[in-house]
Amino acid sequence: MSKAAVARTPLSTKRFGLLVLTTLACALLALPALADSQARIVRLSDVQGSGMQVQTRENGRAEIEFEDGSTLRLTPNTKVEFNTLGLSDSGKHVSVVNLVEGMAYVNWLGKSGDDFTLNFSRETVAPSRPAHFRVETSPAGSKFAVFKGDLEIAGPSGKIAVGKKKTVTIDAGDGDKYTLAKNIEAAPLDSWDKEAAEYHQQYARNNNSPYGYGLSDLNYYGGYQNVAGYGMLWQPYFTGVGWSPFADGAWSFYPGFGYTYVSSYPWGWLPYRYGNWMFVPGFGWMWQPGAWNSLTMVPRYIGTAPAVFRAPVRPTGSVGTVIVGRGPMVSAVTPSRVVVNSGSAGMGIPRGSMANLSHVNSQVTRSGSAELRPAPQFGGTSRAAANNPSGASRSNTSTMAPSRSVGSAPPPRASSGSGHRN
Repeated sequence: MSKAAVARTPLSTKRFGLLVLTTLACALLALPALADSQARIVRLSDVQGSGMQVQTRENGRAEIEFEDGSTLRLTPNTKVEFNTLGLSDSGKHVSVVNLVEGMAYVNWLGKSGDDFTLNFSRETVAPSRPAHFRVETSPAGSKFAVFKGDLEIAGPSGKIAVGKKKTVTIDAGDGDKYTLAKNIEAAPLDSWDKEAAEYHQQYARNNNSPYGYGLSDLNYYGGYQNVAGYGMLWQPYFTGVGWSPFADGAWSFYPGFGYTYVSSYPWGWLPYRYGNWMFVPGFGWMWQPGAWNSLTMVPRYIGTAPAVFRAPVRPTGSVGTVIVGRGPMVSAVTPSRVVVNSGSAGMGIPRGSMANLSHVNSQVTRSGSAELRPAPQFGGTSRAAANNPSGASRSNTSTMAPSRSVGSAPPPRASSGSGHRN
């Protein structure tokens, strides 16, 4: 596990506590430090490289996911501050983010009428409709490129209209004078941003929950199934008999909030904050969506559990972090070879690195394990060879096999969060 730093940023408006960002485990999350009805939670949904706060280092990249599925992606050597992250009296989500330095990509979906403002240098942009854009800022000035939508920048020089596939360059050393170009120069991590946006577009379809963050990973790493007597339940692939959703992770301590369970699994967000886990005979552990108005820091489970089951128990005291099982796992690079065993539940598979995990799940059900060669995670390289599980070598090293394969989600359909095309 690569080391991660914790940043605590005070929020400027009333009734908001502290925002705590932590890169502990693959279910990375941000939590307010006060249990306030006006507080919000956003999800630090992806981290690559050697650790971050609200600031990436030279090998770090990160994605922050908002409730409606909108994303803010940070490139290396980038720092952001959250001035406001809360709810208005009318119930709108209000987010004000300062890009202090570096380059960030914003894919704002604008689904719920929420307010989002990005400050950079002496400029401000607040999209009122869906938009996808890139901002780079430094003491010398800023460069703002729009992949999708029409935006307006407000600053000392007045308002600047920037349309789709246009770039504005602002010179901080010359009174914020600006030049507008009718094209977008490619940046090294445009491909990363594009592939990450396409990942969410493909796997976040059919969202009927109040929250969109974390949904893409559920659809990528598992599938839903209508189980008689239980209703619609979700289960991760590669679970196997004896697998427990509470076997690997950590208890992380947040001042004002106490201990929160953080899952090690790359899909481990929504199932540990909302709804209920239950053990279904013949299927194993499955998650029941719901309970959207009762966020929990201790995962819930209902019904009868296996005799060997160890329930999650919240630690006492405030020692910081208490490891559970194998603990949090954050990989700095995509491995060249992954052996997927029954009972792994997606652990070790970088998100988006393989095209059809449902097929791999069937293979593991038959053989007990499968050897795969994943593509780089959102790296802009071809995945043609890596996304062909049928050509992967097989082994039977695992002695544990799942009781049955879980069905995959329906085929994806297009949504508004498309990647940009240059």
